[in-house]
Amino acid sequence: MRLSAFRNYTAAALDLDARHVVLTGPNGAGKTNLLEAISLLSPGRGLRRASFDMVQAQGAEASWAVAATIETYSGPVDIGTGGNAGDGARRVRINGANARSVEAMSDYLRVLWLTPAMDGLFSGPAGDRRRFLDRLVTTLIPGHSATVNDFDKIMRQRNRLLEDNGDAHWLAAIETQMAETAAAIHLARTDSLTHLQALIAQSLSDGSFPAAQLALTPLFEDRHEPVSSADLETALIDIWRQTRALDRAAGRTTVGPHRVDLEVVHAQKAMPAMLGSTGEQKALLIGLVLAHARLVKQRTGITPFLLLDEIAAHLDPDRRRALFDALDGLGGQCFLTGTDPMLFEALADRSQAILVRGGRLHPSD
Repeated sequence: MRLSAFRNYTAAALDLDARHVVLTGPNGAGKTNLLEAISLLSPGRGLRRASFDMVQAQGAEASWAVAATIETYSGPVDIGTGGNAGDGARRVRINGANARSVEAMSDYLRVLWLTPAMDGLFSGPAGDRRRFLDRLVTTLIPGHSATVNDFDKIMRQRNRLLEDNGDAHWLAAIETQMAETAAAIHLARTDSLTHLQALIAQSLSDGSFPAAQLALTPLFEDRHEPVSSADLETALIDIWRQTRALDRAAGRTTVGPHRVDLEVVHAQKAMPAMLGSTGEQKALLIGLVLAHARLVKQRTGITPFLLLDEIAAHLDPDRRRALFDALDGLGGQCFLTGTDPMLFEALADRSQAILVRGGRLHPSD
């Protein structure tokens, strides 16, 4: 792996084997920055959701870049992404050639992550849970992230047209475009949750981490939800036409996939996740991500990279050992961070240790 002009890294390089990677060092050293760099080897804006101009190292003249050689079942693949000077976007190259799209990286690797900012996911705002769900869906359906972005852009156009009392024919055309992307988003979410819930049900007897029961709140309050894409698009177009006056007064679109929430229940206790203790919520979230990682492996044939930021500090020794065993069971590579190397003793020689200080990487073995 190679970094240049990324956050607090002027330049950095790591040569790794197949074991898990443990990054330790003081706060502010650059551990999370390294995870963020890896997260950008996937569609979207990475684990911090930062704009691409924000990851540029301060004072650096060259554009930021992240490159890695990924060992796949078909052999090594070189993947790189970096800033595209002048437009705030990014470019992607695979084996030295320009990629057809950002989603092309997903042909070779998938990435999932957990960060301390996600600890309040179950009790926080619905928007955070939607973004979390859409990240999970994107690891299964790489184009999902782009579809969500397209829907948001089209919806903002509709909201502006309503505010300006725009032409009804133009509104109808916008709503037709919205319906196509909205139906794709909703069906991708429901399909992904169906498969994830089925896999979770198979492992209810595993008590290492609590299991989750997952559901989406209804897309419509007062009507049947169609199961086919065409019927769902028709229903959305109809309701948006009917609610134009209401939405104009509200200053927003009041119905759509952007209003749906992810409901999570602690399966063993039949208790809403938001009512659990801090430790229970953390364990439930870990179990959910581990289950989704297994689903990605099952459905795509690609074991995802897991990026676990400060994951071990809030787990007791037994649960830490259970986590490390679960990571081994996935058969892939995980990157973990922490300030105290002692937290990762149970990994022993299953991991390789990297000390991070001031944007510099120091392998310990």
